[in-house]
Amino acid sequence: MRSPPTVKVVHQACCWPPTAAAGEPPGAAPRAVGGAVERPRRRVRLPGGRVRVGTHEQLLPQDGESPPREVRVGSFAIDPLAVTNASFAAFVGATGYRTDAERYGWSLVFSAFIGEAEGARIGADAPPWWRRVDGACWQRPEGPQSALAGRLEHPVVHVSWNDAAAFAAWAGGRLPTEAEWEYAAAGGRLGARFPWGDREPDDTAFLPCNIWQGEFPSRNSGRDGFVGTAPADAFAPNGYGLLNMSGNTWEWCAEAFRVRSLTRAAKARNWAASRGQERLLKGGSYLCHRSYCYRYRIAARTGAAADSSTGHVGFRLVFDD
Repeated sequence: MRSPPTVKVVHQACCWPPTAAAGEPPGAAPRAVGGAVERPRRRVRLPGGRVRVGTHEQLLPQDGESPPREVRVGSFAIDPLAVTNASFAAFVGATGYRTDAERYGWSLVFSAFIGEAEGARIGADAPPWWRRVDGACWQRPEGPQSALAGRLEHPVVHVSWNDAAAFAAWAGGRLPTEAEWEYAAAGGRLGARFPWGDREPDDTAFLPCNIWQGEFPSRNSGRDGFVGTAPADAFAPNGYGLLNMSGNTWEWCAEAFRVRSLTRAAKARNWAASRGQERLLKGGSYLCHRSYCYRYRIAARTGAAADSSTGHVGFRLVFDD
C-alpha cells in the first residue's frame, strides 16, 4: 500500500491571495438592500447542544486549528446547499445589488482558466497562479468573455463577505458561526476529519468531494469530474443531508478570523481581524490538495478581508427558528 503524500505546511498561498481588492476600506459594512424577503425552502434543522470545534492534530498550527474547544450552540436550520448562481441572480434582480467585485471592476481568477487573456495580470502580493482580471465577477467568473451558461446551479463565486452578508439579510438568514459550521459539517460523526468520516481522498478511486487531483498548480486530472466548481448538489451528502461541506468552494462564516495562540504573529493577525480586516472561511475548495493545501478537513480554516473576492469562494445560510 502506497504511503500518503507528505503534508506541506503552507500559509494560505494556494487558498487565498493575502491582499484584498483595492477600493473601499476592507471590512466595510454590508450595504442595505431592498426587496421582499425570500427564504430558501431547503432546510435541515439541527438541535442545539455542546459541540467540539477544532482538532488535537497539529497539521496547520498557523491557522489556529488547535487546540480543540467545546462550544454551546442553539438549535438552528441550515441550507443543505451553498447559495447558487440562480439564487444570487434572483437576489440581484430583486434588489439591484452590486457586488464588491463589480464596484471595484475586477476580481481574482485561477490562471489555468484564462491562460494569457487580455486584461489579466498577477495580483499584488498574490501567488502566480492567481490573476487579477478586469471585469471578472459573479456573473462573469473568468472575465468579460465568460458567462454562467450551464452553471446556474453551481455555487456563486466572486462574492465577498460583505456580499454574502447582504444576501443573508435579504433572505432572512445569516452566515454560520464556526461552531455551527463544524457541527453541521460533521454530520453526526463526532471527531470526524471529513464530512464522510476519516478516509482520505485520493487522486484515482476515492473521490468524495471536489478537490484537486494531480500536482498543484500545474496539473489537475479532473478525475472527480470537475476542474472548477461543481453543481451545488454534486457528490454524496453527509449524515445530516448537507452537500459539499468539503471542497468545491470555500464558505464565509460570520465571525472575524482569529488564531488562538500567544505568538507574536497570531497577536498581530488577531488585531487585524478585530478591525474587520479578515473574516473566517471554512471548507476548502476545488484548488485544495493534501500535498499542498490540506484545508478541506472540517477543522481547517483560513481568513480573508471582508471585501475580497476570488473564483473559489461562496457561502451558505443558516436560519434561526
